[in-house]
Amino acid sequence: MRIGTLGAGNMADALATQWARAGHDVCVGARDPGRAARLARRIGGSAGDLREAAEFGTDAVLLALPYAAVTEVVAGLEEPLRGRVLIDCVNPVGPGFVLRTAGGPSAAERVAAAAPGARVVKAFNLCHEDVWRLTPPVFSGRPLAVPLCGDDAQALDVVRRLVRDLGCEPLDAGGTARAGLLEATAALLIGLWVGEGADAQAIAPPREFAGER
Repeated sequence: MRIGTLGAGNMADALATQWARAGHDVCVGARDPGRAARLARRIGGSAGDLREAAEFGTDAVLLALPYAAVTEVVAGLEEPLRGRVLIDCVNPVGPGFVLRTAGGPSAAERVAAAAPGARVVKAFNLCHEDVWRLTPPVFSGRPLAVPLCGDDAQALDVVRRLVRDLGCEPLDAGGTARAGLLEATAALLIGLWVGEGADAQAIAPPREFAGER
């Protein structure tokens, strides 16, 4: 696949590194050309500005920028993002682990509104970048599951493949309208992990004890 990244920070680094290892062609895009070039050189990809990365990503584009910048950046790239699979891993979580989009719309919905021609899939937002660097992310013999929210069937198929390339298992979590639930889950888990030092995984019982609803 040809994958572009909008951003050259830790999440872009972790995911792009794994996808490059899986044999995909990656173009790292950033406002800082030096930072993009350093990451591209390390993973064996190419580098450019944000527009060039969006144009390069004919199969998928990863949106990995701070939440405060995403709608402005995406709106400025509306044309090159038209028809693209846009993977949104952004978490709108502020100081005190507060969800900045409480009451809606979600960050994913705002991204979709800013670039209405893009096919947005929410994914990869529940884990710290260090988890995505594991090869593979398997815990007690169980591969990490990655929930996906999106409305376009073909786009979801693309992201499922990229999830499996990490050694993870994709989970269908509903359409874009449910992406806010993933973002709220991230705010809750980050608050427990980082704020409380808790084992947040312990809040969910094994499936056989979940019961029928």
